[in-house]
Amino acid sequence: MSQASENKMGVMPVKRLVLSMSLPMMISMLVQALYNVVDSYFVAKISEDALTAVGMAFPFQNLMIAVSVGTGVGVNALLSRSLGAKDQDTANRAAENGVLLAAISSVVFMAIALFAQPFFELQKATPEIAQQGAAYLRICGGLSFGIFLEVMFERLLQSTGRTFHTMITQGVGAVINIVMDPVLIFGLGPFPKMGVAGAAAATVLGQIVAAILALIFNMACNHDIQPTLKGFQPSGRIIRQIYSVGVPTIVLNSISSIMTFGMNLILISFTSTAVAVFNVYFKLQSFVFMPVFGLNNGLVPIVSYNFGARKKKRLVEAVCFGSLLAVGIMLAGLAIIQLFPSQILGIFEASADMLRIGVPALRIISLCFVFAGFNVICSSTFQALGNGVLSMFISIIRQLVVLLPAAFLLSLTGNLDLVWLAFPIAEVAAVCLSVLFLRHTYHTVVAPLNAEP
Repeated sequence: MSQASENKMGVMPVKRLVLSMSLPMMISMLVQALYNVVDSYFVAKISEDALTAVGMAFPFQNLMIAVSVGTGVGVNALLSRSLGAKDQDTANRAAENGVLLAAISSVVFMAIALFAQPFFELQKATPEIAQQGAAYLRICGGLSFGIFLEVMFERLLQSTGRTFHTMITQGVGAVINIVMDPVLIFGLGPFPKMGVAGAAAATVLGQIVAAILALIFNMACNHDIQPTLKGFQPSGRIIRQIYSVGVPTIVLNSISSIMTFGMNLILISFTSTAVAVFNVYFKLQSFVFMPVFGLNNGLVPIVSYNFGARKKKRLVEAVCFGSLLAVGIMLAGLAIIQLFPSQILGIFEASADMLRIGVPALRIISLCFVFAGFNVICSSTFQALGNGVLSMFISIIRQLVVLLPAAFLLSLTGNLDLVWLAFPIAEVAAVCLSVLFLRHTYHTVVAPLNAEP
């Protein structure tokens, strides 16, 4: 009880708290973004088809990430809220059931990954692209326990404010991935040349090592929770509370898989190079979005903890400060992409055709950055307050109701450049909904809290 009452999330000055918890996560996310780019950099050296194959594999990979992160967010919110309310037993049970859910989820995806080939055929991939993509997914999905356990153990650390340890685990995993990418792709030293499959092997190796390290940190350093296997039984009550926040988050992130799948179908009707450009964009935008997601990961436990502790002033200050930081990061990213699109594409061995398609694509899509930072913070706020369904609704509207239909209608013009306009159009719709829902949430959930003494 004394440990919980002294948790820094309830007493440290808010701006310093947000920075102290978010900066390690932002750094680790930047390292994650770096290995995503490095991964594509080496894959692009194989061929443009290989780059396209990895791009077409992204929806399935993103679905795994959606389930792992969504479950982790549910555990994060429940655990932090329980600590804020001084409910130690619920905090411990949340950790125990969260690890169980991560293990079950990994088994499901390991089974699905055995049937990877039809996934690429549905996207109208050429036989060569489908073959390379299936080899990539069988490894990423077949060893998916790495990503599921890594995310869960890292969320347990984040939930109690130990984001520095998370930075270390993610950083180590990313460095292993970066180092092993060229070794396994091109067969350096005693290792065989694996091609695209080598990129997948490097990825899962980094995830497994990071999961082991995160487990060690939890056992050695995370004293705010005391989960145990002795007498453990799954709790329907705890699982329902985890997924009350987790399922909307899973759906929210899964929608991105549907959107990417749909965009691949639209773009490949023009040329496979457009799909490669779209894949490159996703890797590049991670350099901008990942720091904001790191900020988001640091903010969620702060908002949840102070909501549980009924400290309205601290909660509001954290959300406002987080929004300002997020918008600033996104504007910096917008400036870089607008000024240097051809130089950025050159990193990926871009052909003349890829530059012709990619330069206007990057400049048009990146316009959505103007609004995206604020939308991310709003989404994390809804999740932290246990109202993740609002985040889910906004994401559905943005990606499925606005973006995909707009992209399809614009593709009917036969002008590929116009298709990219669907992204900023969708982000404008999302920011309008975010403002409306944020006002509603403040008046119905936040305002009734007791003012901080």
